[in-house]
Amino acid sequence: MTLSLSPLRPLNRVKIKGYQTLMLGLKTLAKVLPLPKPTLYSGPGASLQMCQVVAQMQLGTLLIVTDKQLVSIGLIDPLLKLFEDQGVTCVVYEGVEPDPTYEHVEQGWALLKAHECKAVLAVGGGSSIDTAKVIAALATNAKPIRKLAGYMNVFNAPLPLFVIPTTAGTGSEVTVAAVVSDPKTHQKTPILDPKLVPMMAALDGALMTGMPAAVTAATGMDALTHAIEAYLSVNASDETDRYALLATSMIMSHLEAAYQEGRGEDHGEDHDVETRQALAQAAYFAGLAFTKASLGYVHAIAHNLSALYQTPHGVANAVVLPHLLRFSKPAVLDRLVALAEVSGLLRAGERTAPEVLADRFIDHLEQMLDRFDIPRHLKALKTEDIPRIAKGALKEAHLNYPVPKYMNQKECEALVRLLLVEE
Repeated sequence: MTLSLSPLRPLNRVKIKGYQTLMLGLKTLAKVLPLPKPTLYSGPGASLQMCQVVAQMQLGTLLIVTDKQLVSIGLIDPLLKLFEDQGVTCVVYEGVEPDPTYEHVEQGWALLKAHECKAVLAVGGGSSIDTAKVIAALATNAKPIRKLAGYMNVFNAPLPLFVIPTTAGTGSEVTVAAVVSDPKTHQKTPILDPKLVPMMAALDGALMTGMPAAVTAATGMDALTHAIEAYLSVNASDETDRYALLATSMIMSHLEAAYQEGRGEDHGEDHDVETRQALAQAAYFAGLAFTKASLGYVHAIAHNLSALYQTPHGVANAVVLPHLLRFSKPAVLDRLVALAEVSGLLRAGERTAPEVLADRFIDHLEQMLDRFDIPRHLKALKTEDIPRIAKGALKEAHLNYPVPKYMNQKECEALVRLLLVEE
């Protein structure tokens, strides 16, 4: 089923011009505004190496932001032991859940204040890192979360922030963004400020071995979407293109093997660590790409699906991505060809029309969904919610993302409707 656009009225040209002017301003800002990068520790054991350095900084009591599952499996125990041996007092907040809300942030913030913590360490996926970012910002800015939302509203530097991602997906360890949900409106609240970039980050593939196949697939598709949307962005540059294409190539080369290992297929411990390390690095590169080039409609729609139905973010991205690429194809044909080439979809000596190769790339993404047991349709999606989802997605995208081809309300509704379970 494909998206038919012929009977739909195009978006008002004056509005498009306004959005394009706003995106040009963001591109200029990205060029002149210094975007920090965390001091990076990478490789098996990198988490302990970074924590050793953090301990030596003598910052005072440390708040560790994580989730119950990581605590229950003992993943943070070696970190706690290291800090204990170094005389560092740690307080653990394990209340983070997928798609964290203001409440999750405020609970962590209350714990930080009660124990007078002076620094924050996030251990977990994007939800833990985003929660930690906002907690660290609240600690130094006397304003509610809603007032931090938007661009450059974190006036005071957050508390020192260190992160250990345990999934290879969000790239939040290197981005200027944190996203939490308003529990009343069910809308995502993006907070964007260079001050949110962590001071240090550790990419430790050894912590990611044994990750369930479903989580591996969802987080990997999230990172892949970051790379693709950054590459298709109107605000892409030579620098972001290099990161985006490298991330795409690495994910296409390693994600399926990691997924099979997550299902219990034994390729050997060293191979598993190597695969996970490559995906962690790819997610980092994708984060570097979209921090400057930004994202697009896929994320805008996915954010609204996740806020309304708690659809895992990576799954929402993965389901929306092929449909959006078909919509955008006329405007980004050459870029889809390049993505197909770095994905290994052009056979040696083959001469293929650009349209064919672009379609091959999109088809390949849908085949990945099937291999990863990610459904192409969302059971939770309700027909009556589609106008609301489309409206929220367009508002988010048009005010934040330099998309290569604009869509109107009816076009967005038609695309979202393709996600309904077929009867």
